[in-house]
Amino acid sequence: MAVDIKNLNHNQLTDLIAKAQARQGELSKERTTKVREQIQAILKKEGVTLDDVFPSRGAAKSKRAGTTVAAKFRDPANPDNTWSGRGKRPRWFNDALKAGKKEKDLLIA
Repeated sequence: MAVDIKNLNHNQLTDLIAKAQARQGELSKERTTKVREQIQAILKKEGVTLDDVFPSRGAAKSKRAGTTVAAKFRDPANPDNTWSGRGKRPRWFNDALKAGKKEKDLLIA
């Protein structure tokens, strides 16, 4: 089925593209379902589970991931601004140093 796209107007071409993308999505879902069924059949035949085959699947993140560090410095102009002392210095911290403050002046007591 060859479609001569040179003879299509803008609306017809847009409609054809939408239909083609929809069909592409359907084919992708069908292929994924077929592969999933094949994998499940193999796992059942061998008597194992997916977790047996891939034990690290869904494993917990490293211990450090997502941990928060207590604030070490506080902005005297706006107490809501704090910094743990890790990573890039915040703008308020650099501005305070330029204004003559010392790091020890910004420490949280």
